[in-house]
Amino acid sequence: MTRSEIRDPLPVALDPRLRRALTIVALAATLVVITLGTLYFAGGTLGAFDNHAEPLAGPRPPWHDFAVLIDFCGEPIGSTILTAGAVAACLVAHRVRMAVLTVLGVGLSVAATALLKPLVGRTIHGVYLSFPSGHTAFATALALLLALLAIDVLRLGTRTAAIVLVAMVLPAGAAMGWTEVVVSAHYPTDTVGGFCTALAVVPATAWLMGRVRIPRR
Repeated sequence: MTRSEIRDPLPVALDPRLRRALTIVALAATLVVITLGTLYFAGGTLGAFDNHAEPLAGPRPPWHDFAVLIDFCGEPIGSTILTAGAVAACLVAHRVRMAVLTVLGVGLSVAATALLKPLVGRTIHGVYLSFPSGHTAFATALALLLALLAIDVLRLGTRTAAIVLVAMVLPAGAAMGWTEVVVSAHYPTDTVGGFCTALAVVPATAWLMGRVRIPRR
């Protein structure tokens, strides 16, 4: 078998038209996470902005029930179910590499928040490590990956693809971020950090996967 006969048998994990835009987004998101993480590591605070966490905590029904439901989606059981559903959708659409990216993208986004929390050392209620929010990172990463799947399957144009990305990722991240604040699990900037962590990790993971070539006979 010659080198010319070696091909990647799986479709690419990331639409080439989106690579530049997502790279810029990933770099900007990384800068936000580093800036906020450094601020809190040094003992700083954003003061009034994060103080909004207290008035929002403890919403009345039905908003409380709605928040609890969204929060469950970021818990181990809920997130596993949703991730498995997304992987199944990728496989049904014959996007095997996207299925792998979904598992890695979601897993690494949450893992990154788990690694950053003890490094930054920010706590809420004086006990729980809070920056960045793992729940928000999960929701953002999953929405981003589902948007990429839809763009690939539907063969959307660049402009439409950008609209789909914004329409899926922002509401998902905002909804989970709002939930984490109202249930008093995180400060607002914790959720911003989680949102940006996912935006940094998923494109980076896709780029690394794009460097991998799988030979076949």
